Amino acid sequence: MVVKIAIIKSGNIGTSPVIDLLLDERADRPNIDVRVFGSGAKMNPEQVEDVVPKIDAFEPDFAIFISPNPGAPGPAKARELLSEKDLPAIIIGDAPGKGKKDEMDEQGLGYIIVMSDPMIGAKREWLDPTEMAIFNADILKVLAETGALRLVQKTIDGVIAAADAGEEIELPKLIITAEKAVEAAEFANPYAKAKAIAAYEMAGSVANLDMKGCFMTKGFENFIPLVAAAHEIAAAAAKLAQEARELEKSNDTVLRTPHMKEGNPGRKTDLISKPE
Repeated sequence: MVVKIAIIKSGNIGTSPVIDLLLDERADRPNIDVRVFGSGAKMNPEQVEDVVPKIDAFEPDFAIFISPNPGAPGPAKARELLSEKDLPAIIIGDAPGKGKKDEMDEQGLGYIIVMSDPMIGAKREWLDPTEMAIFNADILKVLAETGALRLVQKTIDGVIAAADAGEEIELPKLIITAEKAVEAAEFANPYAKAKAIAAYEMAGSVANLDMKGCFMTKGFENFIPLVAAAHEIAAAAAKLAQEARELEKSNDTVLRTPHMKEGNPGRKTDLISKPE
């Protein structure tokens, strides 16, 4: 059996660019067929209403919708449209999604909330495309090296396994805290674990500072230092996350979980070995 997965991307958070690659990193996994649909950077209700129905022709076994702030008008419309379909659906979002988990429960939706995945946000007086790319690279490094993306992969792989076995899909109800992220990374070195926790918590604070700078502070001379500071925090968090991984590499205890020939996840923790 081949499990068909529709991934709908709307807006811009660090998890979004790699969600399909987490499931098929070599593009040769035989037990899944993935299609990606997107509204681009815009996440308005009009774009969402246009893109969500496009998944119907693909006839997926389940759908994943990923965007910033599941409570914003566009993502809220996507949740409404997906809840009306006879289709298991999972919402992946950032910290504001935590406040919408009861609504998602009522809508019959699963969710994965990545608390340390802030949306790129800053006023145009300071931001440019290069800065946006650097920011997303820093956030992606934090999510990858702290274990958050591994937990996203592991969670979705569990849904795929259930669908592949013809079982009823149990939708995830997951909020990824720093503790859950580092547990998934299985750090052997306690200092590496501490650095990873610090990196995850720091990256999670970026959104609050960006919110203050973008929406609560008047005058460019006042808000530009705030949003610039938020990006400095992201850069520092990425450095800490890299240091955590380097400690694990020095011990030769980096966990790797590539997908094997039949699509099941393998596992290895020493570099010169084959995954099992």
